[in-house]
Amino acid sequence: MFTGLVEEVGRVKRVLTRRGNRLLTIEAGFAAEVAVGESVSVEGCCLTAVEAGERTVVLEAVGSTLKQTTLDGLRAGSEVNLERALALSDRLGGHFVQGHVDETATVRRVDRESGYWRTEFRVSSTGEQLLIERGSVCVNGVSLTIASRRAGAFTVNVIPHTWESTTLHLLRAGDRVNVEYDMLVKAVRRSLGRGE
Repeated sequence: MFTGLVEEVGRVKRVLTRRGNRLLTIEAGFAAEVAVGESVSVEGCCLTAVEAGERTVVLEAVGSTLKQTTLDGLRAGSEVNLERALALSDRLGGHFVQGHVDETATVRRVDRESGYWRTEFRVSSTGEQLLIERGSVCVNGVSLTIASRRAGAFTVNVIPHTWESTTLHLLRAGDRVNVEYDMLVKAVRRSLGRGE
């Protein structure tokens, strides 16, 4: 379980393929504190640490995760949003994030406004049903508030701190992003018989 509050931006040092899985060696300031078997969110995807050193951690992504997320596009040098799993004593400043990506969305546009960046994403018809204005959504591991929604799309307004301290500032129109919809919205829809 995560909060969607990015702890740091790490850098991919090496990408290896083994038995259809991908091993991502990522440089991270907290690497020395990670134990093998721990969960780390990488661009919003919950991955397991299989090796940890002083400055790098190796995380493994299975084939199905690579197909359903943007992790298949990571290369040496890629910057990634990182967050360690939530501890029971932590403050919950974002929202409950599982690290289970629901779908990839496409950036439609990024507009710089006075004091924030307005970013619009194109989503599937299924994803559209899980959007609530002023509700939560997780994009590439970042907890955001939905500013508006319309047919097949939603918009978020990103403040400068979040923009500059995550990989969101790298986004351009046409880019794919990992999206996880609010688990409470998904649970309510399922209880009403409208979910999967």
